[in-house]
Amino acid sequence: MIPFIIYLIIISATFFAISIYRKRAAANDFTSLKTVTFGDETAVRPDRVAGVVSVLSIFLLWGIFTGSSLLPSFLHAPAPFKGTTSFTYTAEADGMTDDATVSILVHEREEKPEAVEVAPGDGFAKDDSVTVAQWRTVLVRVDRNDDISKSDGAKVVAINGQPVKAGDEVNVDNGTVTISSQGTPNFEPYRGWQMEPLYLPSPEQVWARSLKIADEGFRSFTLWEHLGYSLFRVVVGFLLGAVVGIPLGYAMGLSNFFRGWFDPIVEFMRPVPPLALIPLVIIWAGIGESGKIILLFLASLWIMAIAARAGASGVNISKVHAAYSLGASKWQVMRHVITPNSLPEIFTGARVAMGVCWGTVVAAELVAAEQGAGMMIMTASKFQNTDTVIMGIILIGVIGFGIDVLMRIAERILVPWKGKS
Repeated sequence: MIPFIIYLIIISATFFAISIYRKRAAANDFTSLKTVTFGDETAVRPDRVAGVVSVLSIFLLWGIFTGSSLLPSFLHAPAPFKGTTSFTYTAEADGMTDDATVSILVHEREEKPEAVEVAPGDGFAKDDSVTVAQWRTVLVRVDRNDDISKSDGAKVVAINGQPVKAGDEVNVDNGTVTISSQGTPNFEPYRGWQMEPLYLPSPEQVWARSLKIADEGFRSFTLWEHLGYSLFRVVVGFLLGAVVGIPLGYAMGLSNFFRGWFDPIVEFMRPVPPLALIPLVIIWAGIGESGKIILLFLASLWIMAIAARAGASGVNISKVHAAYSLGASKWQVMRHVITPNSLPEIFTGARVAMGVCWGTVVAAELVAAEQGAGMMIMTASKFQNTDTVIMGIILIGVIGFGIDVLMRIAERILVPWKGKS
């Protein structure tokens, strides 16, 4: 919740700063000279400053909540406690009470330090010492060295002078103590606001892992081979889906018969997630390369069919009437009116389908794949190598974004009339 609030603050501050700057330095470009811009798609262009700040803010939040060494320490979120702390418990047995102190060494997760030796002290309750890793908890068996143990009737009745019973929680220095259902204190050190590296490593850790895998490879294949196999599968599956889906969409958009015949099939399959088809694809095509491509083909097929259908159905009817009035044949109407006017919808569907294919490739490579970014991510997750998982996710996102940029450039070149009447 806190990172989300900070992110909203960054968005708001950037929006107002850019708005004020734009008003003070109004440019005399085509858009600024328009009398109406709201609702005009041609007047909306990505603000490059906002884009740069958006990306930087993500990395800033990432660094803040992982304690990244790339940021000055004053920008770090409160870190988990590390060091030595203690609490005092009061034991009761045979009508007597006695106090003892538990010394706790909180260490980094990778370290394996020995507990600090402490003098047991006088009385039947003896002082103890334990160790616990950051973000972990430790059950403090306080009676293990007491003269009167739990089996003899001893029980913990207070923590730092505060009376407790099973289920109670007491705030102590640098952590909390919870009394278990069996009456044993359970100490949890202060976690801070930073994420545990097991769940979110810092940017420099991910970068170091990326360089290592780029140099040494991953499971007998180089990083570029993994990415190349994934890209090949995605592109082939997408192209097959487009080759079949676009003519299918045109047929549904232009023919009552084909609309009635294929519409139930398309609308039935469209909401079925590709992941649900994995068992069926394995039965039909096995666990080889063809099965993965078939899964990606099915992921893009229905999207491309619906995009082509929407494009063919959404052509302005006045343009069709004008073409027929000039003596155009059905083929000429198809070639010069329907196809050009449906291309914007098809390009939009292609971008969506490509994104879905990239999202599905991870699942497709679960099917006994030896290469691929998805396989790399899933294998790393089994061994809790979160830095490798994040590296794979970032690389898939970067490649997917690059493909989307290329498709947008192609759309501007091939469909310059988009947004114009």
